Amino acid sequence: MTEKLRLGTAPDSWGVWFPNDPSQVPWDRFLDEVAQAGYEWIELGPYGYLPTNPAQLRDELDRRGLKLSGGAVFAGLHHGPDALKQAVEDCRTEARLLTALGARHLVLLPEGYTELDGSLNQPVELAPEQWRELTTGMDTLARTLHDEFDVQLVFHPHADSHVDTQPRVQRFLTDTDPEHVALCLDTGHIAYCGGDNLEIIRAFPERIGYVHLKQVDPVVLMQVKEQGLAFAQAVALGAMIEPPNGVPDMPSLLDELGRLDVDLFAIVEQDLYPCDPDTPLPIATGTARYLGGCGIGPVRTS
Repeated sequence: MTEKLRLGTAPDSWGVWFPNDPSQVPWDRFLDEVAQAGYEWIELGPYGYLPTNPAQLRDELDRRGLKLSGGAVFAGLHHGPDALKQAVEDCRTEARLLTALGARHLVLLPEGYTELDGSLNQPVELAPEQWRELTTGMDTLARTLHDEFDVQLVFHPHADSHVDTQPRVQRFLTDTDPEHVALCLDTGHIAYCGGDNLEIIRAFPERIGYVHLKQVDPVVLMQVKEQGLAFAQAVALGAMIEPPNGVPDMPSLLDELGRLDVDLFAIVEQDLYPCDPDTPLPIATGTARYLGGCGIGPVRTS
């Protein structure tokens, strides 16, 4: 049932959250280790981390036998017209690079309301007019990318954002254009926020357009809830964990996704920021082998 799921990974699984950060794994090492771990597909990561010259990036990927599945952009569409205008330009820039390499998916992540140190940078709840700006802005952005680039925009619910819990995810899908707005189902963020991935897939099967695979350590999650920690603090504690050691259950999740009978990218995205540069490769290698054993690929073996 999983033959239509295409496995890949992302810079996030190597602890990369920013275009430039001296504590992060250098981009060329990331590409080398992705290939070494057995993956064939990757995401772009934060724009500017990997080379943004299409010819250079194509050469770097080709030398390692890698292909590009998509990219990601953060946006605070709830802030209104100026934020939408900025998001359109940011997504156009990303889409030009993606399409030059044959990729057709762009993941839109909502702006978070907490900083790395856990402090709040804005209210946790949106006013009704802000919710309308978010949903109508997403509709506009998705149609623009479809019409101009034939790129599918997929929305990524995110912990510590205004679309995090299952009720908010379902409300967002109900309030956005089903023809153009699809969901990037991040299995770890849904579980982190107390949601049920299987229920979302069953309730909105036609809206699942892309998948980020990750699991959450329930012991760490309990600590996060007890101490009221922010997402970045939770990640630093090891909230995201390699399968099969966390939740949600991976075999049942992959089976449910396989029943959709559509081609889907399933990108491993295990948040590790910050981490020692020698940490990601063994985790990525073990994850690729585990998921390969669940019937999802491609996975290269040496």
